[in-house]
Amino acid sequence: MIVPVILLNYNSSSDCRKCVSFLKRQQGIGLEIIIVDNCSREDDCIEVKKLCQEQGCTFIQASENRGYNAGNNIGLRYAAEKGYEYALIANPDMEFPQEDYIKKLVAKMEQDDTIAVCASDIVNPDGRHQNPQREVTYNEELFWFMEILRNRKSKKWYLCDFTQSGYCEKVSGCCLLLRIDFVQNIGFFDENVFLYSEESILAKQVKLTNKRAYYLADSQAIHQHIESQKGASKLRMKILFKSRNYYLHKYSGYYGLKLQLLLLFKHFQKLTIK
Repeated sequence: MIVPVILLNYNSSSDCRKCVSFLKRQQGIGLEIIIVDNCSREDDCIEVKKLCQEQGCTFIQASENRGYNAGNNIGLRYAAEKGYEYALIANPDMEFPQEDYIKKLVAKMEQDDTIAVCASDIVNPDGRHQNPQREVTYNEELFWFMEILRNRKSKKWYLCDFTQSGYCEKVSGCCLLLRIDFVQNIGFFDENVFLYSEESILAKQVKLTNKRAYYLADSQAIHQHIESQKGASKLRMKILFKSRNYYLHKYSGYYGLKLQLLLLFKHFQKLTIK
């Protein structure tokens, strides 16, 4: 079996090179590494093209940067056209020390056709775990912005038990294995969000199609994500609010007064960053 691995690059050619080196060490399964360049700087794009030529990766250039979902959809549509059964989405800053990592994820999907999304334990450089996750409750949704105002970097408030394998509500978007027919059934990733809330949307799409997400505790990858690299700029915060409001309108399942109260709180919270 050959599994496509989709890396969405945006000015991260050095990360891509390191990630590809880890992927090349994967055992027991064939891979097609697809790097979608999301309109990076010219010099970075040149480096990615060079990497693809050296390592036999597939290079696809996006015509415009429309965010995480739209960029990954380019790779997913390519994978669907080639008739692949699964696809691994991975951020360029992922590392895979376990050489049977992808093989184990695929094996679990092969055992259970109700699983649409399968993910592993993901560990940050500071030792924090990113999977498995749950969606926030209504009250947490109302007051979540207070966590940002207090500069709390810990995200343990939506993290579930990472020591046990099992079905889960939500997983991190930094690295996950998808069933291609599920992706086709939902019309691919929702491109109405540029950044943020992608995982919440995917979790709802899994539920709405009567499929499940699965967390595999005995597989682990490293996410070399550094919080300060992104920061909490005003622009990023505005994008976050826009994406979250879209999620609340279309996917949250809240209606009437409950929804209006959430949106009102979000509006006042947004005013604090102007």
